Amino acid sequence: MTSPLCPPAVPAGHPASVPATGAEPFIGLDATVLDFWRFGMSDLRTNTLRGYLAEFLVARAVGGDRPRVEWDPFDVLTPEGIKVEVKATGFVQAWTQLKPRESRTWTIGQTVPYDTAGKPCGPRGFQADVYVFAVHTARTNDEYNALDVNQWKFYVLSAPQVMSLPRDRNDRACATLLRVQERTESVIYTELAVTVGQAATRQ
Repeated sequence: MTSPLCPPAVPAGHPASVPATGAEPFIGLDATVLDFWRFGMSDLRTNTLRGYLAEFLVARAVGGDRPRVEWDPFDVLTPEGIKVEVKATGFVQAWTQLKPRESRTWTIGQTVPYDTAGKPCGPRGFQADVYVFAVHTARTNDEYNALDVNQWKFYVLSAPQVMSLPRDRNDRACATLLRVQERTESVIYTELAVTVGQAATRQ
């Protein structure tokens, strides 16, 4: 759970961001933020944007309403103070594939938490309470719809379960889809909030 001694917040020296509406104009350019989003963030099959989308879906599912913070040691904070790390993948990629890639692998690194003054406030380790592995299940571009939550499966592990995973030479936890499936069953989107809450209490 969130510690009052080490709250998630904007580190010292970083101004708090204000969510954009898309209507904000560039200065010296006939374009808006929405034009930029269309240019750089339209293909939700790309690995980077699929990861952001998965974080958004999880945040909405658990009732988290804070904007994404790039430098936080976890991705989503629930109203109850549960820290959630989200890992995403899919079988269909943005580039041409001869066939869907079946192997799924995630590495989960350990980090040092920082307080609002930008100083370390805890030991290096796995900072989230719960880890959500979001898998987009479409296997062809024709059926792929990133906005259909029914095309996603979610696997939820507690922090102790992630700590039990094999480690690489950098002491990162190595999660494959098979290892995750051995530890838990998938849930659909409407079951995600309850499952995250249950995992937070699982040892």
